[in-house]
Amino acid sequence: MVGKTTSNKATPASRGGPFGVAAGARGPAAHGTRDQQRLLDVFANAFGTVLASEAFPAVLQDIKQALFRRDFAAAFAAESCLEAYAARWSPTRALCYARVLHDVGDHVQQMLGCEGHAKQGDLQRGSTDEPPRGSNVFNVVSIGGCAAEHVAFASYVHDTSSRGALTLLDAAPWSYVTSRLHNALTSAPPLSKYASAAAMASNQPLLLDAQLPTTFCQSDVLSLTQERLTELVGADPLLVTLLFTLNELYSDGGLGKTTAFLRSLGGAVASQSLLLVVDSPGSYSEAAVGKDKKRYPMQWLLDHTLLSAEARDYWWEKLESHDSVWFRIPEALSYPIQLENMRYQMHLYRIHKP
Repeated sequence: MVGKTTSNKATPASRGGPFGVAAGARGPAAHGTRDQQRLLDVFANAFGTVLASEAFPAVLQDIKQALFRRDFAAAFAAESCLEAYAARWSPTRALCYARVLHDVGDHVQQMLGCEGHAKQGDLQRGSTDEPPRGSNVFNVVSIGGCAAEHVAFASYVHDTSSRGALTLLDAAPWSYVTSRLHNALTSAPPLSKYASAAAMASNQPLLLDAQLPTTFCQSDVLSLTQERLTELVGADPLLVTLLFTLNELYSDGGLGKTTAFLRSLGGAVASQSLLLVVDSPGSYSEAAVGKDKKRYPMQWLLDHTLLSAEARDYWWEKLESHDSVWFRIPEALSYPIQLENMRYQMHLYRIHKP
């Protein structure tokens, strides 16, 4: 529920208590409250005027009503709606996704290999003319991705002192929001004029400008040709994500188109690539199939498509699976409006090719 205040005064982000299941850190260092607060500050700095606007509650209500009607064009057509959505609902998901990335960090590092980390000094000296690609770079294509995914991947790249190349693909026009977040991620956060000399000297942006080149592609993923999908994912191993997206594809695009897309994805990505799926748990993620509209769990449909023996030129390995995980926001965190805890299911796969 949205807090009553829309001022810039910081309020507790939640009273949800400690982290729940699967909160341990693997791969990079643990993602603590200081790191999480910095991510919330990115949103607060990028969308401060939006959060403080008197129209903010009304815009949120319009978005809720449009989403309830499943009228996505109305919910996400206007720039003001996209900014409001990013300011209101993306912060919690960004923290959650950042934690998930840290939890699967061992698998990411295995995909990248031990040579995948560049030093900060190397990044400052590197060219920014072309987005980096290759085995030394954490390449990510986030399908249905927007503000939350952008900040979560920025967090991972920062915490591992690595380089990344992020492609966000969604049917809504998120390019302006992406640009605002990129500026907030690559600019030092604002300080009080009374800040100490030490605070000013240590005030650094979360990312260097060349550390995570980000491209936004506005497109319906179910309409992509095999050639275009292959072009998007590139020739190197990468992470593909479907974060609170796959169930929407099943529900709105249908079983046939979504299954065809998943099979096309398997044919397009390089061997050793990872597929990360996060979505609502339990009965919240079910799709109706057939004339009798029998409902099947999203996870069952996904496993049936990926783990069947039909594809002979590649096969998927299921690395991790969690049916229901709580992400709880620590009381110590602050944000201009109240944020809520969230629950999700998570599944991670690796593809193998001869």
